Amino acid sequence: MEMHQIRYFLAVSDTLNLTKAAERCNVAQPSLTRAIKALEMELGGELLRRERALSHLTELGRRVLPMLRQCYQTALTAKEVAESIRHGDAAPLSVAISRTVALKLFVPALRELSQTIRGLQLKLWRGSGSEVAEYLKSGMAELAIAGPLGESWSRLDDFLLFKEPVDLVVNRNHRLAGRNGAEFKDLASETLLIDIECEMGQELRACLEANGIRNAAAHQVATREDLLELLNANLGVAIAPVGVAETSGLRRVPLNRLNLVRRVSAHTVAGRHRSIACATLLNMLRVADWGFDAEAEQQTRVYR
Repeated sequence: MEMHQIRYFLAVSDTLNLTKAAERCNVAQPSLTRAIKALEMELGGELLRRERALSHLTELGRRVLPMLRQCYQTALTAKEVAESIRHGDAAPLSVAISRTVALKLFVPALRELSQTIRGLQLKLWRGSGSEVAEYLKSGMAELAIAGPLGESWSRLDDFLLFKEPVDLVVNRNHRLAGRNGAEFKDLASETLLIDIECEMGQELRACLEANGIRNAAAHQVATREDLLELLNANLGVAIAPVGVAETSGLRRVPLNRLNLVRRVSAHTVAGRHRSIACATLLNMLRVADWGFDAEAEQQTRVYR
C-alpha cells in the first residue's frame, strides 16, 4: 500500500468525482484511476462505485476511510516532525475550549506538548458549544475540547476523551457539605445556581422536574468563573460536573437518583490538514487516563 494511493483515495472520497480528485492531486486521471484500482486489489474489494453523474463509496470504502485517513495523517505528522526538528520552526496551535470545561484538566498534556514541540505557540479560545463549533468551521481553531456540540455537520469528527459524572456541588461550609449523600428533597429550600452555558441544561431541568423540584429559587450565570464565585460565597448550590468541585476546593455531595454523565470530547474537522502540534496533542488527549470513566459508569449503574 503506497501513500500516494491513500492520498488519491482520500481525494476521491471528498469529491466523489475522479476528474476533480485528479485535479486536486495534480495528476492525470488515468494515473489516479490506476492507483485506486491497485489499492482495491490490495484490499480485496471495490472502494468506489463509479457512475456517470454521481459516484459513491462502497461499504468497504466507508469502513476503511477513517483508518486510511488516520494513516495518511500520521505519515504527514511524522514528516512534519522531522522538518520541525531540522528547521526549528515555530509551531502555532489554536484550541477552542468550552467555557464549562476546566483548563486545569488539560494542563499536563499542554505541558508535555510544549516539551515535545519546539517553538509551540498556543492560542486558546473560550466559548459556548455553538461558538466552539464556529471556531472549528471557520478555521480559527484546529482542535476543540467540549461536551456535545449539538452540530449535525458531517465533517465534525468527535473523539470521546472521558465521561464526567454530574453531582451536587456546595461550599465547604454548607449544611450539606459533611454528608455522604443527599436527596432531591434536600434541595427544596436551596437556591440553585444554574450555568446557562452548560451543555446538559435541558437534561438537568428534566431531571429536577422528574424529582419534584419545580420553580425553585435560582441564580443564573453564564460563565464557569461566576458559578465558582457564587459557590465560594455560599450563595447557592449547583448540580455540575464533578470537575468543578475537584479543581476548586469545593465539596461534592452524591445526589441520589441523579444519573447524569457529561461526555467531553476532542473535536476536529474531517479532511482538514492537522498541524504537527494539533495531531500530537490529539494523540496525547486520546491516550490520557482521566480517571472519570469508571466512576461515571458506576454512578449511572447505582442511581438509575
